[in-house]
Amino acid sequence: METKEIKIVQAFNSAINEGNVEILSRLMTEDHTFIDPGGTAHSGVREMTEGWKDFFRMFPDYKNNFENILQDGNLVVAFGRACGTYNGNRGLVPENRIEWSAAWKAVVENDRIKLWQVYADWSGAVKIIEADQKAGMPAG
Repeated sequence: METKEIKIVQAFNSAINEGNVEILSRLMTEDHTFIDPGGTAHSGVREMTEGWKDFFRMFPDYKNNFENILQDGNLVVAFGRACGTYNGNRGLVPENRIEWSAAWKAVVENDRIKLWQVYADWSGAVKIIEADQKAGMPAG
Protein backbone atom coordinates (compact mmCIF):
# COMPACT_ATOMS: atom_id res chain seq x y z
CA MET A 1 0.00 0.00 0.00
CA GLU A 2 1.31 3.40 -0.96
CA THR A 3 1.09 5.71 2.03
CA LYS A 4 1.24 9.50 2.15
CA GLU A 5 4.87 9.32 3.39
CA ILE A 6 5.91 7.04 0.53
CA LYS A 7 4.23 9.34 -1.99
CA ILE A 8 6.14 12.32 -0.55
CA VAL A 9 9.45 10.42 -0.78
CA GLN A 10 8.63 9.40 -4.36
CA ALA A 11 7.76 13.01 -5.24
CA PHE A 12 11.09 14.17 -3.76
CA ASN A 13 12.93 11.52 -5.75
CA SER A 14 11.04 12.45 -8.94
CA ALA A 15 12.17 16.06 -8.44
CA ILE A 16 15.76 14.78 -8.13
CA ASN A 17 15.38 12.72 -11.30
CA GLU A 18 13.99 15.76 -13.12
CA GLY A 19 16.69 18.06 -11.73
CA ASN A 20 13.90 20.29 -10.42
CA VAL A 21 15.38 22.33 -7.58
CA GLU A 22 12.22 24.40 -7.16
CA ILE A 23 10.12 21.34 -6.30
CA LEU A 24 12.92 19.92 -4.13
CA SER A 25 13.07 23.10 -2.07
CA ARG A 26 9.27 23.10 -1.62
CA LEU A 27 9.41 19.51 -0.37
CA MET A 28 12.13 20.22 2.24
CA THR A 29 11.44 21.30 5.81
CA GLU A 30 13.18 24.55 6.80
CA ASP A 31 15.59 22.52 8.96
CA HIS A 32 16.05 19.85 6.27
CA THR A 33 19.24 17.80 6.59
CA PHE A 34 20.98 15.99 3.75
CA ILE A 35 23.66 13.44 4.64
CA ASP A 36 25.89 12.52 1.74
CA PRO A 37 27.48 9.09 1.13
CA GLY A 38 30.59 10.20 3.03
CA GLY A 39 28.54 10.93 6.13
CA THR A 40 28.78 14.72 5.90
CA ALA A 41 25.61 16.55 6.95
CA HIS A 42 24.34 19.66 5.18
CA SER A 43 21.43 21.49 6.79
CA GLY A 44 18.86 24.10 5.88
CA VAL A 45 16.63 24.45 2.87
CA ARG A 46 18.62 27.42 1.53
CA GLU A 47 22.00 25.62 1.69
CA MET A 48 20.54 22.47 0.16
CA THR A 49 18.81 24.35 -2.65
CA GLU A 50 22.20 25.74 -3.69
CA GLY A 51 23.78 22.32 -3.13
CA TRP A 52 21.31 20.63 -5.48
CA LYS A 53 21.90 23.31 -8.14
CA ASP A 54 25.65 22.61 -7.98
CA PHE A 55 25.09 18.84 -8.04
CA PHE A 56 22.86 19.02 -11.13
CA ARG A 57 25.46 21.14 -12.92
CA MET A 58 28.00 18.37 -12.23
CA PHE A 59 25.58 15.50 -13.03
CA PRO A 60 22.84 16.92 -15.30
CA ASP A 61 21.29 13.51 -16.06
CA TYR A 62 21.51 12.05 -12.54
CA LYS A 63 18.80 9.54 -11.63
CA ASN A 64 17.82 7.48 -8.59
CA ASN A 65 15.94 4.29 -9.41
CA PHE A 66 14.06 2.82 -6.47
CA GLU A 67 13.60 -0.96 -6.58
CA ASN A 68 12.20 -1.52 -3.06
CA ILE A 69 10.64 0.81 -0.51
CA LEU A 70 10.00 0.09 3.18
CA GLN A 71 8.27 2.22 5.78
CA ASP A 72 8.03 2.43 9.55
CA GLY A 73 5.93 5.42 10.58
CA ASN A 74 7.52 8.58 9.23
CA LEU A 75 10.74 6.73 8.29
CA VAL A 76 10.95 5.58 4.68
CA VAL A 77 13.88 3.68 3.19
CA ALA A 78 14.45 2.84 -0.46
CA PHE A 79 16.91 0.52 -2.15
CA GLY A 80 18.01 0.66 -5.76
CA ARG A 81 20.55 2.16 -8.12
CA ALA A 82 21.79 5.63 -8.99
CA CYS A 83 23.49 6.78 -12.17
CA GLY A 84 24.65 9.92 -13.92
CA THR A 85 27.20 11.45 -16.25
CA TYR A 86 29.79 13.78 -14.79
CA ASN A 87 29.78 17.08 -16.69
CA GLY A 88 33.19 18.45 -15.57
CA ASN A 89 35.71 19.41 -18.22
CA ARG A 90 33.72 17.74 -21.02
CA GLY A 91 35.58 15.06 -22.85
CA LEU A 92 38.84 15.23 -20.96
CA VAL A 93 38.04 12.07 -18.99
CA PRO A 94 37.10 9.24 -21.34
CA GLU A 95 34.77 7.41 -18.93
CA ASN A 96 32.59 9.83 -17.01
CA ARG A 97 29.43 7.73 -16.53
CA ILE A 98 28.83 6.42 -13.03
CA GLU A 99 26.38 3.84 -11.72
CA TRP A 100 26.16 2.18 -8.33
CA SER A 101 23.86 0.45 -5.85
CA ALA A 102 22.41 2.81 -3.28
CA ALA A 103 19.99 3.15 -0.39
CA TRP A 104 18.14 6.23 0.77
CA LYS A 105 16.71 7.05 4.17
CA ALA A 106 14.05 9.71 4.49
CA VAL A 107 12.22 11.14 7.46
CA VAL A 108 8.90 12.78 6.59
CA GLU A 109 7.58 15.55 8.81
CA ASN A 110 4.49 17.68 8.12
CA ASP A 111 4.33 16.37 4.52
CA ARG A 112 7.92 17.38 3.78
CA ILE A 113 11.34 15.75 3.84
CA LYS A 114 13.17 16.51 7.09
CA LEU A 115 16.06 14.10 6.42
CA TRP A 116 17.46 12.66 3.19
CA GLN A 117 20.44 10.36 3.64
CA VAL A 118 22.23 8.51 0.87
CA TYR A 119 24.14 5.28 1.41
CA ALA A 120 26.39 4.40 -1.53
CA ASP A 121 29.96 3.72 -2.51
CA TRP A 122 30.77 7.10 -4.04
CA SER A 123 34.46 6.25 -4.68
CA GLY A 124 33.95 5.67 -8.42
CA ALA A 125 32.47 9.13 -8.82
CA VAL A 126 35.27 10.67 -6.75
CA LYS A 127 37.86 9.06 -9.05
CA ILE A 128 36.13 10.46 -12.13
CA ILE A 129 35.90 13.95 -10.61
CA GLU A 130 39.56 13.88 -9.51
CA ALA A 131 40.72 12.63 -12.94
CA ASP A 132 38.67 15.32 -14.63
CA GLN A 133 40.12 18.04 -12.40
CA LYS A 134 43.67 16.84 -13.14
CA ALA A 135 42.93 16.69 -16.89
CA GLY A 136 41.58 20.24 -16.81
CA MET A 137 44.65 21.70 -15.11
CA PRO A 138 47.20 23.56 -17.24
CA ALA A 139 50.44 21.68 -17.90
CA GLY A 140 53.56 22.73 -16.09
